[in-house]
Amino acid sequence: VSPRFLFRVETPASDSQPNEFGDVPLSQHQLATRLSYFLWCSTPDQTLLDQADRGQLGEKRLRSEVGRMLKDQRADALGTDFAAQWLGLRNLADHEADGKRFPTYDKALKSAMNRETQLLFLHILRNNLPVREFLTADYSFVNARLARHYGVKAKGKTFEKVSLKSTPRRGLLAHASILTLTSTPNRTSPVLRGKWILENILGTKAPEPPAGVPELEEAKTAGETATLREQLELHRQSPTCASCHRVMDQLGFGLDDFDAIGKYRTQDAGQPIDASGALPDGREFNGGVQLTKMLADTETEGLARTLTERLLTFAIGRELTPDDRCTIDEIVAKTKPDGYRLADIVTEVVASRPFRFQTLDAK
Repeated sequence: VSPRFLFRVETPASDSQPNEFGDVPLSQHQLATRLSYFLWCSTPDQTLLDQADRGQLGEKRLRSEVGRMLKDQRADALGTDFAAQWLGLRNLADHEADGKRFPTYDKALKSAMNRETQLLFLHILRNNLPVREFLTADYSFVNARLARHYGVKAKGKTFEKVSLKSTPRRGLLAHASILTLTSTPNRTSPVLRGKWILENILGTKAPEPPAGVPELEEAKTAGETATLREQLELHRQSPTCASCHRVMDQLGFGLDDFDAIGKYRTQDAGQPIDASGALPDGREFNGGVQLTKMLADTETEGLARTLTERLLTFAIGRELTPDDRCTIDEIVAKTKPDGYRLADIVTEVVASRPFRFQTLDAK
């Protein structure tokens, strides 16, 4: 079987000459294919192919095509494929929970959790909303199964937009999909939740634990009746653990008013929940609503940068290099005046040099 039948081939033409950046332009049909697989995860339609035939896919036309293609139902693929990659949603299918502690956790609930997060992403994308909406949205999309889990009302089995203003849920950080993925089968994990916020919202890679450091379950115990917070405080007494856990644990504690499958709670094992924490700059919060508001107030640029990096990686199909840093800076700067709107970021990714050219050194 020809590799060209199985893979998208972006080999430069034999007579291509690199420009001053060491780049060669993609051919018109390569551009059409790259754009289609970015937004639709599928082959180009006839409109794109006709424009490629006529050599019309310059930067201006590419920008207009993004608007047309995002209105198409096929753009749902960006919500399922990219959002799943960015947020780790693919891992939800294999995630298990303790059946005795969480008897309502089943395949139908997992599916509803996953779809809720996809629909929020698509809503923000298609309405070109600022990326801070991922943190502050006081609404979501639920079906009857997920509505029962959240304790809100829904009309039927299909997904519908519901208000969460009177609930303690705001944005992605209160989605059951994210809260479940960042828990162990039998309990919450402030460490995993804090690490998820660092990496997926703030774009800060959490370092791997030093060799020889025991897992929490294997570490010295604070006592049989100790809370998880007390256990983690003991864990942080080790100098090798404190530097990372001081930040991760504090962020994760802010989501501790949600259990291991994302259900709101005020107590755990008969003890009141302590969901207080502090950001690295010292600002204190109590609970997920305050945490997400603080992140939205001061860390929106970090979220925009993280999304831009992930979108560009997804769009061009390779890891980013130090040379791509300028492109990321340009996109963030261009979209800042209007609040880093998601569809604007997508458009700037498509118009960027790494998207329209092949960098030979990046192979």
